[in-house]
Amino acid sequence: MNTFMDWFWLMVWWFAFVMYLVLLFQIFGDLFRDRELSGWWKAVWVLALVAVPFLSALIYLIARGRGMAERQLAQVSQAKADTDAYVRDVAVGSGPSPTAQITEAKALLDAGAIDEREFATLKAKALA
Repeated sequence: MNTFMDWFWLMVWWFAFVMYLVLLFQIFGDLFRDRELSGWWKAVWVLALVAVPFLSALIYLIARGRGMAERQLAQVSQAKADTDAYVRDVAVGSGPSPTAQITEAKALLDAGAIDEREFATLKAKALA
């Protein structure tokens, strides 16, 4: 490792190796996420990925790449829907907004149901 080119090619190979590992984990994740593929086919793919990893990863991407993308898209869409539902539940559970509370208190003041002191108390509580 005496020259810059030696270091450069070492970094290129490390980058390629890390990319391959990421790809391998993506394939394993997709393989076990797929509900349509039987257990036997999953076992065959795992054995192929262990025996001839580069070739079987390339074949997997060519043969099942479109389904892999569709399953990933479905998982992301489901996660987004779950997050949106959670945010809606939390937002609705927090009660009316301070603006709505002050508007209601002002309407009560204008109707004569409360006096100025009670309105100030309700306004301070809404803003707190």
